[in-house]
Amino acid sequence: MDSTEAFVALNMIPEVGPVRGRQLLAALGGSLSVLAASRQVLEQVPGIGPETAKSIATWETHVDLAGELKRIREFGCEIVTPENENYPKHLREIYDPPIVLYVKGTLLESDSNCVAMVGSRMTTSYGMNTARKFAFQLATLGVTVVSGGARGIDTAAHQGAMSGKGRTIAVLGTGINIVFPSENAALFEKIPSQGALITQFPFNMPGNKQSFPIRNRIVAGMTMGTVVVEANLTSGALITANMAVDAGRQVFAVPGQIDSPRSKGCHDLIKKGAKLCEGVEDILSEFEYLFPPSTRNTTPTATGEFPTLTLSENESRVYEVLSSERLSIDEVIQGTGLSSPTVSVTLFSLEMKRLIRQLPGKIFVRNSS
Repeated sequence: MDSTEAFVALNMIPEVGPVRGRQLLAALGGSLSVLAASRQVLEQVPGIGPETAKSIATWETHVDLAGELKRIREFGCEIVTPENENYPKHLREIYDPPIVLYVKGTLLESDSNCVAMVGSRMTTSYGMNTARKFAFQLATLGVTVVSGGARGIDTAAHQGAMSGKGRTIAVLGTGINIVFPSENAALFEKIPSQGALITQFPFNMPGNKQSFPIRNRIVAGMTMGTVVVEANLTSGALITANMAVDAGRQVFAVPGQIDSPRSKGCHDLIKKGAKLCEGVEDILSEFEYLFPPSTRNTTPTATGEFPTLTLSENESRVYEVLSSERLSIDEVIQGTGLSSPTVSVTLFSLEMKRLIRQLPGKIFVRNSS
């Protein structure tokens, strides 16, 4: 048994959650050491009582590690632990990071540039369209969109990100082999090709009232900010938003109609200090560093001057239309012949590269410098 397998076994012991797991690892030095420790030694670890110590010391009698490792191999997923470099960077910073993540797909270093997008399961067409649009635009710019794989806003966020040919991560509140809701089977099949499905729960574990809030803390904890698109006052999305606040992360809320129950939760968040989000520019203004460094060249030449930024085809087309003369976004669309969503995303990208600037009223000009 290696340390990763020991992490899997430790994660399968019901009495050992992320907080106790971290305490045990800190006190005893590693997952193998924890499983090899005697009951007496385990009881000396702060926060570990007699029952938990007994359960760990006798783990082989009630944990089917061989069966779990077989399921992992056959399903084709990967186990990621805090010992691995691809363990989500921001997730390490929260109070109770998972000691094991089951991953179907890939986790990349660039996924640290990620934003959560959550909302109600019972949605309006306004909420679904807004989630798809925002996720599409963020993904096009290289921001990984993270959500919970649920029906409603979560589903729209994942779909929008994949439509933008970007990356998305679905954090599940079940075992990784369980599709919930069942209508998302095709979505869950596709997500690993453009991101990953992840969960901290062992195979075959169904969702329950405890597992979904546990899932929400991962969504909030692994991201730089959480966008609540549509939520009523009892929505689980508000739990995610509160967890993001507890983790010191930015919360954004999309406003809706003042008489819509589906937006009451978002309006309440705004009243409490969440940033009102009318478009992705409100998100990007907080996270300029979310843009992949490959989009800009910051190495000076031998003369000490910085070389010209590399622009995509769409960026070049939009930039050529712009000048020192003020142009509205409609005029840019007309001048380039590109679609409205494409122009919006491209303008955001050029703005973040400091090549253009936006003036009040959706007016754009080239930067003089």
